[in-house]
Amino acid sequence: MRIIHESIGPQECPFTAYLPDRWAESAFGARPGMLVLPGGGYGFTSPREAEPIALAWTAAGYNAYVLHYTTVPGTYWPTALTEAMAALLRIRAMAADWDQDPGRVAVTGFSAGGHLAADLACVSADMEFLAGLGLAPAAVRPDAAVLCYPVISATDVWHRGSFENLLGDRIDDPAALARVSLETRVTPETPPCFLWHTANDEAVPVANSLLFAGALARAGVPFELHVYPDGEHGLSLGSWFVDTPQPPVQGWIAAARNWLDGVFGCR
Repeated sequence: MRIIHESIGPQECPFTAYLPDRWAESAFGARPGMLVLPGGGYGFTSPREAEPIALAWTAAGYNAYVLHYTTVPGTYWPTALTEAMAALLRIRAMAADWDQDPGRVAVTGFSAGGHLAADLACVSADMEFLAGLGLAPAAVRPDAAVLCYPVISATDVWHRGSFENLLGDRIDDPAALARVSLETRVTPETPPCFLWHTANDEAVPVANSLLFAGALARAGVPFELHVYPDGEHGLSLGSWFVDTPQPPVQGWIAAARNWLDGVFGCR
Protein backbone atom coordinates (compact mmCIF):
# COMPACT_ATOMS: atom_id res chain seq x y z
CA MET A 1 0.00 0.00 0.00
CA ARG A 2 1.17 3.50 -0.80
CA ILE A 3 0.51 6.11 1.89
CA ILE A 4 0.85 9.71 0.74
CA HIS A 5 0.81 12.68 3.09
CA GLU A 6 -0.15 16.10 1.76
CA SER A 7 -1.78 19.31 2.99
CA ILE A 8 -4.95 20.99 1.79
CA GLY A 9 -5.96 24.64 1.65
CA PRO A 10 -4.58 27.86 3.15
CA GLN A 11 -4.50 26.31 6.63
CA GLU A 12 -2.49 23.35 5.27
CA CYS A 13 -4.68 20.81 7.03
CA PRO A 14 -3.32 17.25 6.90
CA PHE A 15 -4.58 15.02 4.08
CA THR A 16 -3.50 11.38 3.75
CA ALA A 17 -4.14 9.01 0.85
CA TYR A 18 -4.18 5.25 1.46
CA LEU A 19 -3.76 3.54 -1.90
CA PRO A 20 -3.88 -0.29 -1.97
CA ASP A 21 -1.45 -2.07 -4.25
CA ARG A 22 -2.77 -3.41 -7.54
CA TRP A 23 -1.68 -6.87 -8.55
CA ALA A 24 -1.13 -7.99 -12.12
CA GLU A 25 -3.98 -10.53 -12.02
CA SER A 26 -6.59 -7.92 -11.06
CA ALA A 27 -9.44 -7.70 -13.56
CA PHE A 28 -10.92 -4.52 -12.08
CA GLY A 29 -10.41 -1.03 -13.41
CA ALA A 30 -9.74 2.09 -11.37
CA ARG A 31 -10.81 1.82 -7.74
CA PRO A 32 -13.70 3.51 -5.97
CA GLY A 33 -12.64 5.87 -3.20
CA MET A 34 -13.73 7.02 0.24
CA LEU A 35 -12.95 10.41 1.79
CA VAL A 36 -13.01 10.10 5.59
CA LEU A 37 -13.99 13.09 7.76
CA PRO A 38 -13.44 12.36 11.48
CA GLY A 39 -15.65 13.81 14.18
CA GLY A 40 -14.78 15.93 17.19
CA GLY A 41 -17.47 18.58 17.53
CA TYR A 42 -15.64 20.92 15.13
CA GLY A 43 -13.16 21.35 17.99
CA PHE A 44 -10.68 18.66 16.89
CA THR A 45 -10.59 15.64 14.58
CA SER A 46 -10.64 12.26 16.31
CA PRO A 47 -7.89 9.78 15.36
CA ARG A 48 -10.30 6.96 16.30
CA GLU A 49 -12.47 7.97 13.34
CA ALA A 50 -9.60 8.53 10.93
CA GLU A 51 -7.03 5.85 10.05
CA PRO A 52 -9.02 2.89 11.48
CA ILE A 53 -11.89 3.83 9.17
CA ALA A 54 -9.57 4.32 6.20
CA LEU A 55 -8.03 0.88 6.73
CA ALA A 56 -11.48 -0.72 6.90
CA TRP A 57 -12.29 0.72 3.47
CA THR A 58 -8.94 -0.22 1.92
CA ALA A 59 -9.54 -3.78 3.14
CA ALA A 60 -12.66 -3.73 0.95
CA GLY A 61 -10.66 -2.65 -2.10
CA TYR A 62 -11.30 1.09 -1.91
CA ASN A 63 -8.80 3.88 -1.99
CA ALA A 64 -9.21 5.85 1.23
CA TYR A 65 -8.41 9.44 2.08
CA VAL A 66 -8.42 11.11 5.49
CA LEU A 67 -8.84 14.86 5.86
CA HIS A 68 -8.07 16.45 9.22
CA TYR A 69 -9.99 19.62 8.38
CA THR A 70 -9.43 22.86 10.25
CA THR A 71 -11.32 23.35 13.52
CA VAL A 72 -11.57 26.13 16.10
CA PRO A 73 -10.16 28.40 17.32
CA GLY A 74 -10.02 31.09 14.69
CA THR A 75 -11.81 29.43 11.77
CA TYR A 76 -15.53 29.00 11.30
CA TRP A 77 -17.98 27.93 8.62
CA PRO A 78 -17.31 27.57 5.68
CA THR A 79 -13.59 26.86 6.20
CA ALA A 80 -13.97 23.10 6.76
CA LEU A 81 -16.44 22.83 3.87
CA THR A 82 -14.07 24.51 1.44
CA GLU A 83 -11.28 22.20 2.62
CA ALA A 84 -13.47 19.13 2.05
CA MET A 85 -14.29 20.41 -1.44
CA ALA A 86 -10.58 20.94 -2.08
CA ALA A 87 -9.91 17.35 -0.98
CA LEU A 88 -12.48 16.04 -3.48
CA LEU A 89 -10.93 18.16 -6.22
CA ARG A 90 -7.49 16.78 -5.34
CA ILE A 91 -8.71 13.17 -5.36
CA ARG A 92 -10.31 13.58 -8.78
CA ALA A 93 -7.35 15.51 -10.19
CA MET A 94 -5.00 12.69 -9.16
CA ALA A 95 -7.26 9.93 -10.50
CA ALA A 96 -4.78 8.60 -13.05
CA ASP A 97 -1.79 8.61 -10.68
CA TRP A 98 -3.76 7.16 -7.78
CA ASP A 99 -5.70 4.51 -9.74
CA GLN A 100 -8.89 6.27 -8.68
CA ASP A 101 -12.19 6.29 -10.53
CA PRO A 102 -13.14 10.01 -10.44
CA GLY A 103 -16.83 9.15 -10.81
CA ARG A 104 -16.93 6.84 -7.77
CA VAL A 105 -15.76 8.93 -4.83
CA ALA A 106 -17.82 8.71 -1.64
CA VAL A 107 -17.50 10.60 1.62
CA THR A 108 -17.99 9.30 5.14
CA GLY A 109 -18.21 11.42 8.27
CA PHE A 110 -18.68 10.87 11.99
CA SER A 111 -20.66 13.13 14.34
CA ALA A 112 -19.54 16.68 13.39
CA GLY A 113 -17.61 15.08 10.55
CA GLY A 114 -20.96 13.61 9.53
CA HIS A 115 -22.32 17.15 9.43
CA LEU A 116 -19.45 18.17 7.19
CA ALA A 117 -19.99 15.13 4.95
CA ALA A 118 -23.71 15.91 4.69
CA ASP A 119 -22.96 19.57 3.95
CA LEU A 120 -20.67 18.40 1.14
CA ALA A 121 -23.36 16.04 -0.16
CA CYS A 122 -25.89 18.90 -0.18
CA VAL A 123 -23.59 21.39 -1.87
CA SER A 124 -25.83 21.62 -4.94
CA ALA A 125 -28.27 23.62 -2.81
CA ASP A 126 -25.84 26.55 -2.66
CA MET A 127 -25.19 27.63 -6.23
CA GLU A 128 -24.39 31.22 -5.28
CA PHE A 129 -21.76 30.06 -2.78
CA LEU A 130 -20.18 27.76 -5.37
CA ALA A 131 -20.25 30.43 -8.07
CA GLY A 132 -18.37 32.76 -5.75
CA LEU A 133 -15.63 30.14 -5.54
CA GLY A 134 -15.68 29.48 -9.28
CA LEU A 135 -16.76 25.86 -8.78
CA ALA A 136 -19.30 23.65 -10.52
CA PRO A 137 -21.45 21.45 -8.25
CA ALA A 138 -20.48 18.20 -9.98
CA ALA A 139 -16.79 18.85 -9.35
CA VAL A 140 -17.12 19.10 -5.57
CA ARG A 141 -20.12 16.86 -4.88
CA PRO A 142 -19.38 13.30 -3.71
CA ASP A 143 -20.98 10.39 -5.54
CA ALA A 144 -22.35 8.87 -2.31
CA ALA A 145 -22.25 9.58 1.43
CA VAL A 146 -21.99 7.39 4.53
CA LEU A 147 -23.12 9.35 7.59
CA CYS A 148 -22.28 7.90 11.00
CA TYR A 149 -24.23 9.29 14.00
CA PRO A 150 -24.19 12.66 12.22
CA VAL A 151 -24.87 16.10 13.60
CA ILE A 152 -27.53 17.41 11.19
CA SER A 153 -30.01 19.88 12.64
CA ALA A 154 -29.57 23.25 14.34
CA THR A 155 -33.00 22.99 15.97
CA ASP A 156 -34.14 21.59 19.29
CA VAL A 157 -32.30 18.29 18.62
CA TRP A 158 -29.01 20.00 18.01
CA HIS A 159 -25.58 19.36 19.45
CA ARG A 160 -24.97 22.92 20.54
CA GLY A 161 -21.23 22.52 21.10
CA SER A 162 -20.65 21.57 17.47
CA PHE A 163 -22.56 24.60 16.21
CA GLU A 164 -20.83 26.95 18.65
CA ASN A 165 -17.50 25.77 17.26
CA LEU A 166 -18.77 25.92 13.68
CA LEU A 167 -20.38 29.39 13.84
CA GLY A 168 -18.57 31.27 16.61
CA ASP A 169 -20.30 34.57 17.34
CA ARG A 170 -23.00 33.73 14.76
CA ILE A 171 -24.40 31.02 17.03
CA ASP A 172 -27.58 33.02 17.68
CA ASP A 173 -28.00 34.25 14.09
CA PRO A 174 -31.15 32.60 12.67
CA ALA A 175 -29.88 32.85 9.09
CA ALA A 176 -26.57 31.18 9.96
CA LEU A 177 -28.33 28.42 11.89
CA ALA A 178 -30.72 27.85 8.99
CA ARG A 179 -27.80 27.50 6.56
CA VAL A 180 -26.12 24.77 8.61
CA SER A 181 -29.33 22.90 9.48
CA LEU A 182 -28.87 20.30 6.78
CA GLU A 183 -32.26 18.62 6.75
CA THR A 184 -33.34 21.77 4.88
CA ARG A 185 -30.55 21.51 2.28
CA VAL A 186 -31.39 18.19 0.61
CA THR A 187 -32.24 18.39 -3.10
CA PRO A 188 -32.82 15.76 -5.81
CA GLU A 189 -29.13 16.27 -6.71
CA THR A 190 -27.98 15.07 -3.28
CA PRO A 191 -26.18 11.73 -3.83
CA PRO A 192 -27.34 8.40 -2.34
CA CYS A 193 -26.76 8.20 1.41
CA PHE A 194 -26.23 5.49 4.04
CA LEU A 195 -26.89 6.53 7.63
CA TRP A 196 -26.49 4.82 10.98
CA HIS A 197 -27.13 5.90 14.54
CA THR A 198 -27.91 4.40 17.94
CA ALA A 199 -31.38 4.93 19.37
CA ASN A 200 -30.14 6.05 22.79
CA ASP A 201 -27.32 8.38 21.67
CA GLU A 202 -27.41 11.04 24.39
CA ALA A 203 -24.95 13.45 22.76
CA VAL A 204 -26.36 13.66 19.23
CA PRO A 205 -29.98 12.42 19.27
CA VAL A 206 -31.03 9.87 16.66
CA ALA A 207 -33.59 12.43 15.49
CA ASN A 208 -30.76 14.02 13.52
CA SER A 209 -30.45 10.97 11.25
CA LEU A 210 -34.24 10.56 11.11
CA LEU A 211 -34.71 14.16 9.98
CA PHE A 212 -32.11 13.79 7.25
CA ALA A 213 -33.54 10.46 6.09
CA GLY A 214 -36.98 12.06 5.89
CA ALA A 215 -35.59 14.87 3.75
CA LEU A 216 -33.91 12.34 1.45
CA ALA A 217 -37.19 10.45 1.08
CA ARG A 218 -39.09 13.61 0.19
CA ALA A 219 -36.46 14.54 -2.42
CA GLY A 220 -36.48 11.06 -3.96
CA VAL A 221 -32.83 10.40 -3.06
CA PRO A 222 -31.96 6.72 -2.49
CA PHE A 223 -30.85 5.98 1.07
CA GLU A 224 -30.42 3.24 3.65
CA LEU A 225 -30.83 3.89 7.38
CA HIS A 226 -29.75 1.65 10.29
CA VAL A 227 -30.76 2.46 13.87
CA TYR A 228 -29.11 0.22 16.46
CA PRO A 229 -30.97 -0.07 19.79
CA ASP A 230 -28.06 0.60 22.11
CA GLY A 231 -24.69 2.35 22.15
CA GLU A 232 -23.01 5.53 23.28
CA HIS A 233 -22.01 8.34 20.95
CA GLY A 234 -18.73 8.13 19.04
CA LEU A 235 -18.48 4.37 18.54
CA SER A 236 -16.36 4.50 15.37
CA LEU A 237 -16.02 0.83 14.35
CA GLY A 238 -17.54 -0.32 17.64
CA SER A 239 -14.55 -2.58 18.31
CA TRP A 240 -11.87 -2.99 20.98
CA PHE A 241 -9.37 -1.56 18.48
CA VAL A 242 -10.97 1.87 18.84
CA ASP A 243 -11.78 1.43 22.56
CA THR A 244 -15.56 1.12 22.08
CA PRO A 245 -16.44 -2.60 21.95
CA GLN A 246 -20.11 -2.77 21.01
CA PRO A 247 -20.60 -6.01 19.03
CA PRO A 248 -24.12 -5.37 17.69
CA VAL A 249 -22.94 -2.11 16.11
CA GLN A 250 -19.84 -3.61 14.49
CA GLY A 251 -21.91 -4.77 11.53
CA TRP A 252 -22.41 -1.24 10.27
CA ILE A 253 -19.17 -1.21 8.27
CA ALA A 254 -20.05 -4.41 6.38
CA ALA A 255 -23.57 -3.11 5.74
CA ALA A 256 -22.21 0.20 4.45
CA ARG A 257 -19.69 -1.53 2.19
CA ASN A 258 -22.37 -3.83 0.79
CA TRP A 259 -24.65 -0.85 0.14
CA LEU A 260 -21.89 1.21 -1.47
CA ASP A 261 -20.72 -1.70 -3.61
CA GLY A 262 -24.25 -1.76 -4.99
CA VAL A 263 -24.32 2.01 -5.60
CA PHE A 264 -20.93 1.88 -7.33
CA GLY A 265 -21.55 -1.37 -9.22
CA CYS A 266 -18.63 -3.16 -7.55
CA ARG A 267 -20.40 -6.49 -7.05
